Amino acid sequence: MSRWRNGWPPSSRKKPAPEHGIRIKKAGTTWWGKRWIEALELVLRGDSGRLARGKTYARAGRTHDLSVNAGKVTASVTGSRSKPYRISIELDQFNEATWSQAIAGMAAKAQFAAELLAGQMPTEIDEVFLAASVSLFPKQRKDLRTDCSCPDWGDPCKHVAATHYVLGEALDRDPFLLFELRGRTKDQVLAALRSARSGEDPAELAAVGGGSEIASVKLDQLSAEDYDKLQQPLAALSFSFDETPSHGAVLRQLGAPAGWGDETCSPADALAPLVRAAAEAARRIALAEPRAAEAPAPTAAHAERTEATAAAASGKAEPPRRAGKPRKAAARPSPTKRKARSRS
Repeated sequence: MSRWRNGWPPSSRKKPAPEHGIRIKKAGTTWWGKRWIEALELVLRGDSGRLARGKTYARAGRTHDLSVNAGKVTASVTGSRSKPYRISIELDQFNEATWSQAIAGMAAKAQFAAELLAGQMPTEIDEVFLAASVSLFPKQRKDLRTDCSCPDWGDPCKHVAATHYVLGEALDRDPFLLFELRGRTKDQVLAALRSARSGEDPAELAAVGGGSEIASVKLDQLSAEDYDKLQQPLAALSFSFDETPSHGAVLRQLGAPAGWGDETCSPADALAPLVRAAAEAARRIALAEPRAAEAPAPTAAHAERTEATAAAASGKAEPPRRAGKPRKAAARPSPTKRKARSRS
């Protein structure tokens, strides 16, 4: 009896996933990874069952040996056969004019440059590519060219779908793979971005910095006695300070903190004199100006007159004392005399 059913050969048991397989947990945790998965599901428009089986393959670690080079993705997927299936995914490469326009658009926005140099992908990055009439993400089926060595004619097959999901998680970890899929490596994009921000020609930078020796200090030409000596005199330094029109302006902008309980006096009013004194001291130190002569300390007689004046103003003035020796306090009887008086 034939072992075939309905004209199809019986399915063989799948091989176990290789140890070096790439097991994904959740693809699309970043906005760019999510956009890639959405492009997969929208552009390929494949059978939902194949996409679901592809995700199962990706989670099981059946995809391995993933490589991205010059816009071409290659990988292997272990299935039911003894030999893994070979997968390839290709995207169109952007030409030089498109990349130049995109780099100029990225360099024109400081936020784009800051996020890219920090390893993040700006959320509006595709705007600069749309201005050049292209997009980082595939939008049509012709933007993706896929191939698999399996006998399934489905488009995409589950092996191609598994590779897409694995690539989506790889994009979550390294957003610059988006640029590499379009023909530019991370180093190329960042070098072009730096040169565009600085206004220098990238070709000139490559000619100057490519393989040239970095200038350094050769310690064998110095002696221990001359190590701390200046090789040439330093340029003269000059400073100029303009007095601020309003001391404590920053304190007024910050406002009173939550724990400030004095409603009659704000922190700016309380600290502005200290800020002004500190600024004046810093200016005097920077300009090497001598400290202003301090007022002489008040004498004892001056302090006594000041105290008497304040007491008189409050209505508690004491009669003037005679000049001469200070009055002595009345002597208190000794404990023996007080005890004798009490017995009598």
